[in-house]
Amino acid sequence: MTSARSDGATPRRSSAPPRAWQRMLSGRRLDILDPSPLDIEIEDIALGLSRVARWNGQTVGEHGFSVAQHCLVVVELMVAADPKLPRAARLAGLLHDAAEYVTSDLITPFKRAVGRPYDEIEAKVAEAVHLAFGLPPRVPEAWESAIRAADRAAAFAEAVQLAGFALAEARKVLGYRGRMPSLRLEPWPAEEARRAFLAAFRDLMTDRAATGYDPTGPG
Repeated sequence: MTSARSDGATPRRSSAPPRAWQRMLSGRRLDILDPSPLDIEIEDIALGLSRVARWNGQTVGEHGFSVAQHCLVVVELMVAADPKLPRAARLAGLLHDAAEYVTSDLITPFKRAVGRPYDEIEAKVAEAVHLAFGLPPRVPEAWESAIRAADRAAAFAEAVQLAGFALAEARKVLGYRGRMPSLRLEPWPAEEARRAFLAAFRDLMTDRAATGYDPTGPG
């Protein structure tokens, strides 16, 4: 409903396009519809992910289980499955949900209801994140497979240990047939998750050449 002005005239609607950017605490302004790698800062990612809760926050404990901590668990499981996994693949695992510092972490039923627009924005942000840190826009299938397997195992452990799922229910809902990962999950405070995420990132980026990816090369 349009509110009337005191002089009786109808206020004009702005012809400017709606704002599509978010200001980050780093000072960057990220266009979420056309994200540039130049506007991606790891400090913004770490802060955002440390404050985004998995499972819509419906987990046991004093603190929510953050996406930042989830990403660290995924890398841990990737390395446990293949200790020779290259640093670039581990970095891709750490950043596999990085787009959620912009899009948040929608639970699967909600994500399916929102559909393509959410998926497209998430994919664009993910590609910009990869390019910002020397990874290919889309990672090799072998890396993707390792990330996917670890992600599903982590989700299964979270569902049972933190989110109140029974084993059978978690297997049915998540379609997971593997064994329970041998780790005990305890949600960290956001600041602890932020620092651990940054430490893992900096360790993996110590030698940028270890990514094995030349952004100027083909593909």
